[in-house]
Amino acid sequence: MEPGHFDTKREEAGLLSPAASTRIIIGSFGLGLILCYFLALPFLPAIVGSFTLAILFAPLDSKLRKTGCAKAVAAILTVMIAAIGFVVPAILVLGTLLDETSRSATRISKLIDAENWQHFLESKPQFTSIMRLANDRFDIPQLVKAGTSWLAGWSGSFVQGSFLGLISLMLTFYFLFYLLRDREMLTRAAGNALPLTAAEFRLLAERIANTIDATVFGRAAVAAVQGILGGLMFWWLDLPAPVFWGVLMGLLAVVPFLGAFVIWVPTAIFLALSGELQPAVILAVWGTVVVGLVDNVMYPVLVGQRLMLHTLPSFVAITGGLMLLGATGVVLGPVIVSVTAALIEILRTRLIRRSEKMREDGHETNR
Repeated sequence: MEPGHFDTKREEAGLLSPAASTRIIIGSFGLGLILCYFLALPFLPAIVGSFTLAILFAPLDSKLRKTGCAKAVAAILTVMIAAIGFVVPAILVLGTLLDETSRSATRISKLIDAENWQHFLESKPQFTSIMRLANDRFDIPQLVKAGTSWLAGWSGSFVQGSFLGLISLMLTFYFLFYLLRDREMLTRAAGNALPLTAAEFRLLAERIANTIDATVFGRAAVAAVQGILGGLMFWWLDLPAPVFWGVLMGLLAVVPFLGAFVIWVPTAIFLALSGELQPAVILAVWGTVVVGLVDNVMYPVLVGQRLMLHTLPSFVAITGGLMLLGATGVVLGPVIVSVTAALIEILRTRLIRRSEKMREDGHETNR
């Protein structure tokens, strides 16, 4: 029996009406979207990272194509440049961070042993009563030793996590190659799949690209300011290598869940345990009030201005995305808000045009 004859018989028997067929297709489509989401979920950081890099490095890829490079060659060169620009600084920062964590844990353990701690209490008579009360209640030497042990364990788990991060990074650049090489085809496919006109799709694509640009460059600007402020305080307190630590704080400020506090908090603790209480307090206040607030205030303002959004929704998008989606939420949060705003604008434009058309049709009928 031929397939067409079988379908005709079913339609004649009333077993498959067009409405039922449409509902089945819609249900299957929804189920497919859910399954695709779960399939892509393990690769979400790599997908978001590659998409972000593709938007940032698309102009460079276009310039390489204009010089005569084939699409694949231009994409390979762009991926290599992106890898050098991101991977090398990341390796340097992580290596320095792990090395300093290990050395700081050893120094603090030696500094806070029972004999040195007792000598410290005797050398600070003005704080003797407060420090003894705190020591009796919390057993500070034991507490600090537990903290240093945790730091050592954290370094080990961080190395293990770095291995998984390396795999994700390799996938990021693997996806980036195809996003660059085939971006015209992928753009056309997305435009054909979405129920939008060409003008509406351009608006949506431009809004996404502008959001990612604003998010990345806003984060870079805030990180630079935090690094400068941290380095200036290290220099003012006459701490060693202020330029180096300032650069490191700026690089760490780019990373979600890390930041400049990874450097200045242990430094303030070390100064306090060394008996330098005034510099420790100054550094802690400066880091918390000035350096910390720069991220919470300046970043939403910068991103909001470029996205033409108020500071409040920008702050909610960035912070909420980070809390809900993790590191990828730094990009996805603003993108979700921006796409939603663009879709509302598209819907509003359609409703206005529909209303105007109905009004014109009514005038013609009255005539």
